[in-house]
Amino acid sequence: MPRTALVVDDSVTIRQMVSYTLKQAGFAVVEAVDGQDGLERLEGVRLNGAHVDLIVTDLNMPRLDGIGFIRQLRGRPASKFTPVLMLTTESQESKRQEGRAAGATAWIVKPFHPDRLLQVVGKVLP
Repeated sequence: MPRTALVVDDSVTIRQMVSYTLKQAGFAVVEAVDGQDGLERLEGVRLNGAHVDLIVTDLNMPRLDGIGFIRQLRGRPASKFTPVLMLTTESQESKRQEGRAAGATAWIVKPFHPDRLLQVVGKVLP
């Protein structure tokens, strides 16, 4: 059974690029348009008896941003240790620290190279 990734980004193009990269690496992918949608889709996956092995999320999104998404995610026992990669245009150290404090596992700055994304995935998911 393939590992499942949740890709959360309000940009259709980025979502498609990340999803394609992960699918090529053997992942099943669920897509969400913002943090709120991500939480709802995560719950849907769990209700179907599956689980998400990896989450890739943007920072700046409507309704619920990436930091708020991670905070809510980490408050759920089943998601406490799920690796979360923050994929964003933000590169300031203060934002990175905020992401780490919320529970982000890794930080990748856009634009990203697919090989770099897979390299980081390989580090957080042995």
